[in-house]
Amino acid sequence: MKKDIILAGVGGQGILTIATILGQAALSRGWQLKQAEVHGMSQRGGDVQSHLRLSDQEIHSDLITMGDADMILSVEPMEALRYLPYLHEDGWIITNSNPFKNIGNYPEEDQLFAEFKKIKNHVLFDADAIAKEIKATRSMNVVVLGAAIKHLGFSEAEIAQSIVATFVNKGDKIVQDNLRALKAGIETK
Repeated sequence: MKKDIILAGVGGQGILTIATILGQAALSRGWQLKQAEVHGMSQRGGDVQSHLRLSDQEIHSDLITMGDADMILSVEPMEALRYLPYLHEDGWIITNSNPFKNIGNYPEEDQLFAEFKKIKNHVLFDADAIAKEIKATRSMNVVVLGAAIKHLGFSEAEIAQSIVATFVNKGDKIVQDNLRALKAGIETK
């Protein structure tokens, strides 16, 4: 089994934390992983993306080729669409619908959301609102991850264990916030 995932967002939104959590879960299974990251100017709201390749077989490259990504997992909708050429025809886009308007000519939301309707397999939802509702606003990225795990082939228990390992040194409140965020994302329709 293999999963090639493009992670996308804007600096400070936590996509590299998602990569850490998924990578930890893959390593716990004894899988191979390769990751290539591009960091934008996060202080200026620059884009951040990462190629994350997970497999139970040897992985030879850390980059995902055009048309081969199983998923685009994004915490910002325009950033999700930026990497659409990488998505396999049967791949999934899972993204937060709440835009981070960091440029003057950011597209109108109606126009942006219409593009998602053209994509067969997509989940577009307001992860920020869910994170706020569960009082874990800094865990919006984990809400998005929760919405994606059924398409990634990981169980809730595997990802929860990885969340604990990732955040244990930050204290129990941070661990519990992220576990609630995971569950809320899984329950997203």
